[in-house]
This record gives sequence, structure tokens and C-alpha cells, in this order.
Amino acid sequence: MMEERRTVTALLLLVLGHLTTALEVPLDLSQPPTITHQSPKDYIIDPRENIIIHCEAKGKPHPSFSWTRDGTHFDIDQLPNVHMKQRSGTLVVDISNEKAEHYEGTYQCTARNDHGTALSHNMVVRQSRSPLWSKEKIKPIVVQEGVPLVLPCRPPAGLPPPIIFWMDNNFQRLPQSRRVSQSLNGDLYFSNVLRADSRNDYICYARFPHTQTIQQKQPITVKVLNLDAINDTVAAFYNDTDLFSEEPTDERRPTFLTPSGPSNSKMVLRGQVLEMECIAEGLPTPEISWTKVSGELPAERTTLLHYQKTLRIVNVSEADAGEYRCLARNDLGSVHQIIHVSVKAAPYWISGSPKNLILAPGENGALTCRASGTPKPAINWAMNGVPIENSPNDLSRRVDDDTIIFTNVQTGSSAVYQCNVSNEYGYLLSNAFVNVLSEPPRVLTPAHQVYQVIKNHQALLDCSSFGSPIPEITWFKDSRASTLDGDPYKIHDNGTLEIHGSQTRHNGKYTCVSKNMLGISENHVYLEVKEPTRILKQPEYKVVQRGRAAVFECKVKHDPTLIPTMTWLKDDDELPDDERLVVDSDSLTITDVTDSDAGVYTCIMNTTLDHDTASAELTVVEATPTPPVVYELPDPPTDLELTEQKKRSVQLTWTPGDEHNSPIEKFIIQFEDSLHHKGHWHNLTEVSGMKTTAHLKLSPFAHYTFRVLALNGVGLSRPSPPSRMYKTEPTAPDENPADVHGFGTEHDNLVISWKPLTAIQSNGHGLHYRVMWRLKGVESDWTAVTVRNTSKFVVSGTPTFAMYELKVQALNDHGAGPEPAVAHGYSGEDLPLAAPDNVHVQVISSTQAAVHWDAVPAKLLRGHLKGYKVYYWKERSLHKHNHHHEEKQILTFSGNHTHGKLPGLHPFSLYSCHIRVFNGKGEGPPSPIQQFETPEGVPGAPSSLVITDSNVDSLTLEWNPPHDRNGHITGYTLKYQPVNNTNALGPLEELALPSNETSVVLVNLKYSTRYKFYLNAKTKIGAGPSISQEAVTIMDEALLSQLDLHLGTAPPVSEDFGNVSSAIADDGVQISWEYTGPEKDIYVEYKMKDSEGEEWHKELVNGSDNFVVKGLKAGVSYLVRLVASDQSDLPLQHSRELLVSVPAVASRQVDIATQGWFIGLMCAIALLILILLIICFIQRNKGGKYPVKEKEDAHTDPEFQPMKEEDCTFGEYSDNEDHKPLKGSRTPSNGTVKREDSDDSLVDYGEGGDGQFNEDGSFIGQYSGKSGCRDNPEGPESSEAPSPVNAMNSLNSFV
Repeated sequence: MMEERRTVTALLLLVLGHLTTALEVPLDLSQPPTITHQSPKDYIIDPRENIIIHCEAKGKPHPSFSWTRDGTHFDIDQLPNVHMKQRSGTLVVDISNEKAEHYEGTYQCTARNDHGTALSHNMVVRQSRSPLWSKEKIKPIVVQEGVPLVLPCRPPAGLPPPIIFWMDNNFQRLPQSRRVSQSLNGDLYFSNVLRADSRNDYICYARFPHTQTIQQKQPITVKVLNLDAINDTVAAFYNDTDLFSEEPTDERRPTFLTPSGPSNSKMVLRGQVLEMECIAEGLPTPEISWTKVSGELPAERTTLLHYQKTLRIVNVSEADAGEYRCLARNDLGSVHQIIHVSVKAAPYWISGSPKNLILAPGENGALTCRASGTPKPAINWAMNGVPIENSPNDLSRRVDDDTIIFTNVQTGSSAVYQCNVSNEYGYLLSNAFVNVLSEPPRVLTPAHQVYQVIKNHQALLDCSSFGSPIPEITWFKDSRASTLDGDPYKIHDNGTLEIHGSQTRHNGKYTCVSKNMLGISENHVYLEVKEPTRILKQPEYKVVQRGRAAVFECKVKHDPTLIPTMTWLKDDDELPDDERLVVDSDSLTITDVTDSDAGVYTCIMNTTLDHDTASAELTVVEATPTPPVVYELPDPPTDLELTEQKKRSVQLTWTPGDEHNSPIEKFIIQFEDSLHHKGHWHNLTEVSGMKTTAHLKLSPFAHYTFRVLALNGVGLSRPSPPSRMYKTEPTAPDENPADVHGFGTEHDNLVISWKPLTAIQSNGHGLHYRVMWRLKGVESDWTAVTVRNTSKFVVSGTPTFAMYELKVQALNDHGAGPEPAVAHGYSGEDLPLAAPDNVHVQVISSTQAAVHWDAVPAKLLRGHLKGYKVYYWKERSLHKHNHHHEEKQILTFSGNHTHGKLPGLHPFSLYSCHIRVFNGKGEGPPSPIQQFETPEGVPGAPSSLVITDSNVDSLTLEWNPPHDRNGHITGYTLKYQPVNNTNALGPLEELALPSNETSVVLVNLKYSTRYKFYLNAKTKIGAGPSISQEAVTIMDEALLSQLDLHLGTAPPVSEDFGNVSSAIADDGVQISWEYTGPEKDIYVEYKMKDSEGEEWHKELVNGSDNFVVKGLKAGVSYLVRLVASDQSDLPLQHSRELLVSVPAVASRQVDIATQGWFIGLMCAIALLILILLIICFIQRNKGGKYPVKEKEDAHTDPEFQPMKEEDCTFGEYSDNEDHKPLKGSRTPSNGTVKREDSDDSLVDYGEGGDGQFNEDGSFIGQYSGKSGCRDNPEGPESSEAPSPVNAMNSLNSFV
């Protein structure tokens, strides 16, 4: 009976299998809760940070959340430091005033709404722990050399367990080897100890990763002694008693330190890591090896660590159970250990966790919870968190072990089901809801998405949809003539359309239709098939001599709509950063080649969709190779044969020629079509140099002859002898003309043009074209004509600028080509019929205005809208003195603009404007003229500023109003300041002048002073730019006789010139004028005064009203005039000549005393004089004689005789030059004073005391007549240091 029930269930699942596909329900539809994020089952927290336990869920309506802790309700409202995030179930516990351990426990989150309840798994929350090492006093370890040793670590138990490592006092890891290694529990094992192992800083460290803290054990001291050293040490305490009388440690066979016993067992869970270790002692050090007794070790999952002492197997499976043997061996023998490994398994999913089930009323379905484990796990079902046996009875639901079967479900049956799979090693908890919905289909894929794919590649067009019942997906292309099914199309279960081997004909719009019994939904996407990226000219194998250049070419063809990026690699790595490697757009050049440049160079051309690569090798050889290797062109291939002959293909085989020491890189196959292009050879294809056959695709209606060329590192061979001729049969055309366009040359015609087929594309005799057209949007038949030997056709009598659908089909004597694609074109344009309406101008500023208009209706354009032209011109200035009319200006606004700005307007002026629309034919009628006025602006600079009278303390200034008044002049501002010889400016004076004045007299000026003047005009808007001028209050009379600074205003010979004036500028003479005549070329002409026969120098000054004449000689007078000229004016019209005298440089002479070079020179001379004076003074003192000898001879009084230093007696005075005093000095070098020469000696004023310091600190003993010997029998102390004489003697020794 049980077997029969299981058979029925299996059949039912087969029938319902297609209904259990997991669908994502849009969040705007009602649905039970789904847990989307939760903390891990074993959740270790940092006690220093707030506790965050995650629980996120979605549903409609949005679910509410609650928690249990250790199986009971966790009331967060009663805990002020615990809160739940908004619209979330995530708990945040503030532990700033609490201990984290108070919140340890097992937590579970519940998310519920009107349609069901979802449960999280249990989250065991524990705080991480990193306890300190227990304090212990570790005694030094003294061992005999050669014995084994184990240093225990025994770290404190932490959560999670710590990572163990051994280091010394300098925080350096202790070296490990086959002899010394760390075990899995952290102990340090020595298979045998050496004298070098003696040290006092074996320190075990434990790093706790969760809190990032490190604890250390007390250092361990190890002293390794040999037998003699042990006996000597003990004898010192035991009266030379030999306690260690055994022989020194001998070599021995291995024994295991761990594990102990002949065999051991180990249990590991499926999917975890299995680690087993065997550590042996012995002398010499044993080697460890591992084998599996009952099979082979899984090589890809097995790792040997710690010098093969640890066997590690990752991702353990049931197949890894069995017996493992570790073998320890040295020269004296071996020992082995057997480890029995058993594999258990916590529950795991066999075919994934249960999937959400969306059913329509009346449908059937099933939830499957298929899991396994060792031992076999138990499966328990719950509905909305309640065991299913305690849930309300539902006739449409039946539980069959790991499956719940639903039949004929009804609205209101939505719920969340929990599947709990558990055994003694763990559990799995999964939520899956059953949602009963009636929903019409909707397509979830974004509309109008564009897919791009490379030609001949697979294309996948998405059509993600939702509906209940599950909708059926169909696809259409373009006109929906038929559904897309069958090669090359394939529709996947999720609605995706796959196109195998996309071609250009697959370009276009695709429509995805999603349909169920409640409705229909569709979406449009677009496919663009791009040409593949191909390297046409690949880099070639190069053999280059050292020091020469190598060039690798890499020419690429790619789809023009894709952006390529070229990259070069050397030996599959980036190019070296070397300026000798130069990368261009299609080549790599290596200059001055060295041996390190040898290698394989790869060219990579990337686009956003594909890439292509090609490589070539560079071989670097000696500049003069010995023996010489001759590289030559390869010999041409021979023995060409044609096999496998078909209508459109043939196979070509050949025999390669001699390579001549350079390998053949590729073969190039060429063809001649003697029917269409006799005598012309074309490249057909290329194949690798390793091949000798090629499968050739051919065109119909051609007479083919083939030949092959070989290419090596030197170049191309000569062509092979041609093959025999192969003729293909004619057939109907395979393609239609490309580049079909429609346009008009007259307002009532349509010219249809196309790119004709070539002779080889015609596929047969009698090539002609069927040209078809019809009005777009009008249900009418195609009008067709047949033409030959042309690439265009003119349709007459068409309406003006009407859109047409166009087709051009190729035909020949054997039939018609494929159905042509539809192109679009327009008949001829005509001038627009209307002008823009509602034109109005908005003045923005004194120099700018905005113009607005309404667009001309499309039906009145009669052509392609090109834009609008705004014509505007200045009628006149609003100032009474300016009335000239300006040329029209045109601004063009492209496209469908309906507003624009008019820049560069003149302030205070009247303007007019109108607008025309234009198309490809021309401009339409103008709009009504609109006039507008610009407001006042700031004025221009005064047209001239001259000094007409210069006196000692006054100057007269005259000026003319600005040419561009830009409004009503309200006044002038004059500023002036003195300028000294260094061009430094003095204090600035300012003077306000009324608008009706054009001159002013400045008095009380400084005489013989240069002034700089600034004059500007003002309107009510503000002040304009200033004109500047300079003048001197007094000048050299000789110069005044020939200078004419003001150069006044001369009446013009021609009435067209007015207000002609001149002024001295910094870099020349500025000429200003006003010209009111017709438009001509304006020149400034000048020449030196009184220069008979000299030609006038001419400067063109069009478009200006002032000009600075440069390069004039200082102190020279010139004649200047203005000339208006055109080709018909004879004689020239010119202004009256002005006499311009250029001042000499005197007014700008520079004071040499203020120049830096002069000051530096004077300082150097003064320093040199001071040095010479010092040298002379020193030389004078060195050469002087003190007349001591003469005075000694003249005076016999012993009181005046010098004293001997030995016995304090008087003796002869030494005249050693090292002790000669300065001439005229009052104190001899021995400290005695001649009374005749020292009339003002302090001896006369003092009491004859010793040479000591007075109470005020002054030294007076230097001037005493008494010798220091009287009080110092040991000899005189130095009394020369304070003497200025001794100081000078010291200076003499250096000079």
C-alpha cells in the first residue's frame, strides 16, 4: 500500500512539475512575508560594541516583527536600551551601560502579515572572549642534547578559539623545520634537541581574531647540555659525583610523540575541514608520509602542512571516510600509525530549499523539502510557525513525508510553510509560501531595451514576466507575421528568446507577448547585430639584430558604432615602462632593440562587445651573427588541387615550398574571376602556416582560378602556379542593393537612388532592378518600375515634401533576389509658406536682448526644418548727435529653437528685427518688423585729451566728448597725480566737472613736475573707461621752441574727418579722429618734417578711431595726416596735416643714484678702501721701533731698568719682534712703564698698590710700576690678555 501511494505521488509530481517554478512576486501585489536577511546561526559579538541582530523581511502588506529569546517572548518595550529599527525587525542593543553577556541567548525573529508568518532560524548570540593567561612560574628546562622535547602552550579558552604562534623577545617568529614544528593544539615539538636550541625566550602567543587582541605566555627557558657539561654542572653541587654515567645519546629509530597508541579515530562533518597530524621523535629526524589505506587521497582537496606532519582535506565528503596511515621513517627504521576517519553529515539540501509557490484558484502544486544527512534527518512541517498537525485542517493540502501536495487551491489559502530538517549535528529551517492569486500577466523586463550582439554569436532577449496562472510567452519580430519558433530561435522556460548565430538580418524590433486567461501584456525590445572585430594585418615574426628597430603592425577592422581600444602585451604581461617602446594606433615600434626585448608580443583589440588578439615573436640576434644565418623569402607553394567541389564551395590543397630558415606564418589564397575581372587577383582568405588545405566559400556565376602565397618573417613569396579553373553556376541574386535613399531635386519630384550590385554580386546575366514606392501612411499599392544599368530613378508629379516608402529589388535572368527592406525618403522641398508668429523682444540689458517667437507649423514648412534666422539692425542712436545707420546682422538658430539672444547691441539705440524660417530649399517670408530700444549704458572713453598750455605751476586740459556716448552725459571726472623720475605715482587728486565743459585749467601745480591725468565721462548708469595723458609743468626752453605737445585740432581738408588730434603716449604718439564719410580704407600717414622728397609712411587703421604711431625718433618733429581711400578715389582725400613733435628722453631720465647697479658699485669701492686702510695700519705697527735701547743707554738709574723674569732682577730689554709694542704705546710688553713716556700714568694718581681689580671691577695693575714678581715667587701670571697691545700683536701674527 505504501509503495502504491508513493507511485501515485511520483506521477502527480511529474504532472505538476512545470507549475512549481519559483516566481518573484512584484511587491505591489499581496503576498506573505519572506525573510530576506538574518544574522548567522552562531553569532559571536564584540562586547565593546552595540549588539545588532539582523532580521529583514518583505511582504504586502509590510510585515510586523516580534522576537523570542531562549524560547520565550522577548518584550523590547520593557527594555529601554533595546529598540527595533523602523520597518525592520533588526534589534539594536545599547550596551554602554550594560554588560554584553546579559544578552547572550538563543534568539528567533518572526515576521507576519495578513497572509502568513515567516520564521528566522535560531541565532545563538554569544560574546567573544579573550581571557588572560593564568599566571604561573615556569621553571627552566634543562635537557640532554639529542632527546625529544615538547614545550606546552595550553592557551586560555577563548571564543572563538585563538590562533597560536611562537615568537621570541624581538617579536620574530621562531624558525620551524622537519625537526621543530608546532602542533594543531599549539604545542612546540622537537624531534630531537640541539645545543643551538638553548635560549630563554620561547614565548607562546594567542591571537583572538574577533577582538584583535594578543595574549602571551610567560617565556620558557631551555638549556641543552651535552653529557660532559651536565656532569660538570652537577659535580659543583655534589662533590664531583658522576650522576649521569650513561653514554651520550645515540641515534634511534622513530617513535610517535602524537598521536599515542597504535591506532586512533577521528570524526568529521561533511563539508568541513579534516586535519590529522603525526609528529615523531628520533635521531636522525624522521620524515613523515601519508597514505589512505582504503583508496587514494583526493589530490585536488588535499594539502600537506608543517613539513608533511599535518594532512588537511577540505570540503570533506562521505567518500573521505576510511583508514589513513602516517609513516615516520629515518635511517634506523620506521613506525606507522592508523587513524580511522568517520564522516557524519548535518542536514543538507539535495535539490535546494523549498521554493515559493504561486497558484491561481483551482490550480495544483507541491512544496518539496528534500534533504539528506548522516544519520538520516527528521523532517517536520509547520504552517505560519505552528506545527502542521496543529494547524487548521485544509482539504486541499496533503502532507507526504518531505512533500506537501496542494490540489484545487482556493483564494484565502495563502500561508507560509516552514520545513525543519534536523539530526544530532544540526538543522535546516526554510520558509516557503503558497500565494493564491488571480493576476493578469505583466512583463517585468524594462521596455525598449536595446541588446547588442556580435554577428554569429548567441543573442539572448529577456522577457521576465509575472501572472497567475503562469502566463505563456510568445515572441514576434517587426510585423508580427508569425511567431518566432524553430531554428535559429528558441524560447526558454523563463521567457528568454535565444537566437543562435545572430546575423545582420536579425536586426530590428522584437515583441514579447505574455498571455494567460486573465489578459495579455507585451513589451518591445531591439536587437542590434554588430560586425565582429577582426585583426586584418597581424603582427609578424621578427628576427632583429641588436641595436636596430622592430615594428609590429596590427591593423584592425571593427564595427563603426563600437569604440575600440588597443592594448599590447609582452609575454602575456604589460609592456615594460620604457621610452623605446612606442605604441601607435596600429603598430608597436621598439627602437634600439636589446636582448631583454626578445619575447612574444600580443596585440589585443577590445570593444564593449568582443575582442580579437594576435601574437608574434621577436628574436634578437647578434649584429654580425656567426655563422651567418640567411633568412630569405619562402619558395612559392606548388601542386594546387581542387577537391570536394560543390555549388558554392571547394577545398583547395597545396604543397608548401622551402621556408629558408624563417617559419611560414600564414598562407594567403587569392582568386581571379576571369568572367568579370580577368587579370585581377583578389585576396580570398588566409590560413595558418601550419595548414596546407583551405575550405573556400564561392559566389555563383564566376570562373575561379586560385593561387597561394606564403608569408614568413622576411616577406611574401612569389605566387604559386594557378590552379585549374572552377566555374560556379548562375542563380538568382542573394542580396539587394544597399544604401537606398529618397530625396527631391525639385518641389514635385522624388529621386530614388541605391548602390548597384557588382558583377560578381549579380549571380547571373540580365541584372536589373525593380524600383517600388508608395506614400507613407496611405493604404495604397506599391508603384513599381524596372530599370537597368542605372543607380537612380526619378519619380515626377509628387506632392511637395511627402514621405515615401521605398524598396529596390535585384533581379536577373534566373529570378528575383530576397524581399527588400523598406527605406524611407521625402519628395522635393519648397520654400516655407509662413513666417514665425508672435515675435516679441525682451530687452535684457543695454547690450543684450532676447527675442521670442512661435514655431512655424510643420505643414507650412514644406521641407526639413533647418532653423530660424533673426535679422536685426541699428536704426539710429537715441542721442541727437549720432544718426548713422548700421548693416543688418544675422543670427542663425538651428533646429526647432523658439527663442534666442541678440548680443553686442549698442546702448541707448533704436533697433529693428524680423525672423525667417528656412528649410533645405531656402528662407520663408519675414515676420513683421519689431522695434525696440536699448537703455542707457556707461559711455565710452573721451575721444581725445590734450594739454594746450603748460606753465610753471599750471596746465590747461582740453577734451572731446566720447564717440560712444551710450546715453546722456551727466559729467566728467578728472583724476591726476604727480610722477617722479622712477615712475612712482604720487597722491591722486580728483575733480568733478559738468557735462557742458570740454576744458579745465589746473593751477597750483608743482613746477618742473610730470603729471599723469585720467579723464572719464559719466551717464546716469555709471562712469565709463578713462583716457589718460601725461604732461610736464616746465620744460627746457630750447626744447619748447621745437615741441608742440598739444598738437591741437586741425581743420580737415576733407569734411569727412573731424576732431583730428594727437597726444603723447608711453610707446609713441596717439592719433585720434572722427570719420563720417562713406565706408573706405582709412590710413594714418606720417613723415619727418623738412624732409624733402621723403615718402609718406602708411599704416592701415580700419575699424578704429585712434591709432598709436610707434617707432618715432625722440626729439624729432613729424607731419601726420589721415587718408580715406578706395580704388576709384583720385586724388586721395585726406585731413589737414598735423605737426607732431616727439619729446626727447629728458623728461624720463633716470636718476643714476637710485639705480641698484650704481649703489652696489659704490659699496664695493668703499669696502675695498676700508680693507686697504686696515692693511696699511697693520703694516705701520709691524714696522715701528720702540726707542727702548736709547733710553736704557741714556738713563743709568736701576729703577728704570727692565727686570729679568727668572730672578726678578733688571736686565737688558729684549727687542724680539714678537713683543714689539705699537708705536706710541704707553705700556711695554713686559708690563713696566717708562715714566718719561707716560706723563699721565695711573701710578701718579694711585697709591702704588698691586695690579689688582678695584671694587668696581676695573683693572688698574696694567699701569702700575711694580712688578708682579714681588708677590708671586713662582713666577708672574699672564697679565697680557687684557692688554690691547697684546691683542694687536695677535692680529699681526695672522696678517
